[in-house]
Amino acid sequence: QVHLAESGGGLVQAGGSLRLSCVLSGHIFASYSMYWFRQAPGKGREIVAGITRSGGNRWYTDSVKGRFTISRDNAKNTVYLQMNSLKPEDTAVYYCAADRTPGIHTASRSYDYWGQGTQVTVSS
Repeated sequence: QVHLAESGGGLVQAGGSLRLSCVLSGHIFASYSMYWFRQAPGKGREIVAGITRSGGNRWYTDSVKGRFTISRDNAKNTVYLQMNSLKPEDTAVYYCAADRTPGIHTASRSYDYWGQGTQVTVSS
């Protein structure tokens, strides 16, 4: 059974940085494209970033380009989201997701597995 566990969230001041981690267990990590999503209070879920199985291709939503970096370490079964220059509007619960479909797919669709989320709060 595949399990995703996020960590690294917390409270940070605007302009600060955080690095989120998500560990996949129960299957071969390199078999999955990986994604980060977020959901702010009162808002819908938003896709933030995606990375292909090899890490060769990455995608970001416009609001985080140049500030966030998604990466993965297949030897550690882990995907990361480095978040720099954080803004109060980045405040949300951040979720990682795994999908067996090759490539990066950002249109509304189902992803195979989800983590439980980690809270990121950016104070002004």
